[in-house]
Amino acid sequence: MTDLINTEKDLVTSLKDYIKAEESKLEQIKKWAEKLDQLTDTATKDPEGFLGHPVNAFKLMKRLNTEWGELENLVLKDMSDGFISNMTIQRQYFPNDEDQAGAAKALLRLQDTYNLDTDTLSRGNLPGVKHKSFLTAEDCFELGKIAYTEADYYHTELWMEQALKQLDDGEMSTVDTVSILDYLSYAVYQQGDLDKAMMLTKRLLELDPEHQRANGNLKYFEYIMSKEKEANKSTTKTDSQTDKETKTKKKEPSKDYLPERQKYEMLCRGEGLKMTPRRQKKLFCRYYDGNQNPKYILGPVKQEDEWDKPRIVRFLEIISDEEIETVKELAKPRLRRATISNPITGVLETAHYRISKSAWLSGYESPVVSRINLRIQDLTGLDVSTAEELQVANYGVGGQYEPHFDFARKDEPDAFKELGTGNRIATWLFYMSDVSAGGATVFPEVGASVWPKKGTAVFWYNLFPSGEGDYSTRHAACPVLVGNKWVSNKWIHERGQEFRRPCTLSELE
Repeated sequence: MTDLINTEKDLVTSLKDYIKAEESKLEQIKKWAEKLDQLTDTATKDPEGFLGHPVNAFKLMKRLNTEWGELENLVLKDMSDGFISNMTIQRQYFPNDEDQAGAAKALLRLQDTYNLDTDTLSRGNLPGVKHKSFLTAEDCFELGKIAYTEADYYHTELWMEQALKQLDDGEMSTVDTVSILDYLSYAVYQQGDLDKAMMLTKRLLELDPEHQRANGNLKYFEYIMSKEKEANKSTTKTDSQTDKETKTKKKEPSKDYLPERQKYEMLCRGEGLKMTPRRQKKLFCRYYDGNQNPKYILGPVKQEDEWDKPRIVRFLEIISDEEIETVKELAKPRLRRATISNPITGVLETAHYRISKSAWLSGYESPVVSRINLRIQDLTGLDVSTAEELQVANYGVGGQYEPHFDFARKDEPDAFKELGTGNRIATWLFYMSDVSAGGATVFPEVGASVWPKKGTAVFWYNLFPSGEGDYSTRHAACPVLVGNKWVSNKWIHERGQEFRRPCTLSELE
């Protein structure tokens, strides 16, 4: 997305050049008009006397025959050619409607995950922001419209109300109150608040009495209300009880496919389960030599425990800034929308629950990548020759990967069949950037939250020594609220680990 910033900067430069060209053209026309204005004033006072001078007669002929034609050409000259040509070239890089909708959904996702109200988002009051920005009433209206097209009436109501509030507060905008009320009243009705829908529709009709849809809606709402009153009379409930229940009904986002969403989002906000003091006492930091690996005996690395079960450890200062930049530069030209392995077909495909861009780097491409792979092998004690390539991922604002397992479950026997290296025994994850807000790696099953810190890496086993999957390793990448998140990971497979991590007699050991 940073390339789009450069594209827009180039367009602004081109636009300013066009403005300068137009200003220069108008300045020439202005000077010509001022000169002729003075000359014609003198000439019209005494035409015969003026033309009695042979030079004046010649110059009049010359002006009308030649110079006015030149002026006409100047006026007709199109100074926008350069700008339009640049626009045509750059347009191929412009985002489309789908991209704009994706950016809007990212904002809505952040709003839900981090419990942000529309006013906070609209004012740009987010933690860790360097460049504060705000949403206009028109921006809020567009967010509401995109939610509306997705039949997401909860967010439609929130953002249409914010747009209406900003207009009521006196903000000048190209969007009008009638359009906002039209969407808002219907969204409110779809959520079952008939009284509010009627009130908003009546307000709309005060502004535009001839509004066809609003007039039709009002009649329909009145009909529904009369039906409800008739139905209420035939039940034991009183009208007051019914009204009370309607008013206390809490509006919230529609339920979705993710059973642990509430727990997942709480962890993303840092509101997860707190480890007991007894368990915390068992977590340590240490200098680690890779089980007496010759490379690290004299220069051990810093290691600290992040969680006990599953055991998650973090390595500090484990990748240098220079190595990070090399990896990023190698990956940038290849970054594509991240994919997931279809559990049924095994085919890689994009998914709405994984929003990021990724690229794969092989060890033979760069000595830096090869050195990183060897470092992972030395510190984990696992053979990386059967591991997958180093995957580099970039999560922009709103980028996320909802709760998932890295290993293949028993109902996915063909997940890594093509690789022929068995299941994913372990995960190594480098953090290649700090994140201003959001972007944690969370484990909903156990309540662990691991926060990004540039230059560090976390490691955990996905499988028990027996080869059985450890379901407590289900994890997620929380949406990035502010900033940019770069990570790279190595998925290490079972083959080659038979003697490095031998199995035990117990399935859960």
